[in-house]
Amino acid sequence: MKQMIVRNIDDDTAERFKARAKAAGKSAEQALRELIADYAKPAKEEALRLMDRIRAKTAGKETLDPVELIRRDRDTDRGRL
Repeated sequence: MKQMIVRNIDDDTAERFKARAKAAGKSAEQALRELIADYAKPAKEEALRLMDRIRAKTAGKETLDPVELIRRDRDTDRGRL
């Protein structure tokens, strides 16, 4: 895992951040990790491109119907106690 150092944070800002994190039942470090993870999420366009690549990889492949699989399992001894 990577580490990041943030310098030159105003004292009042740091104290308010710590207090807010504590009020939420988190450490300041955990609150920062969550903020960074949220900020680093892919943009909508990037996520859509990723979904398009996944769709292209699975195009034309057989899909499984979970309802059919459950029904088939129930009709066999495997689905019975």
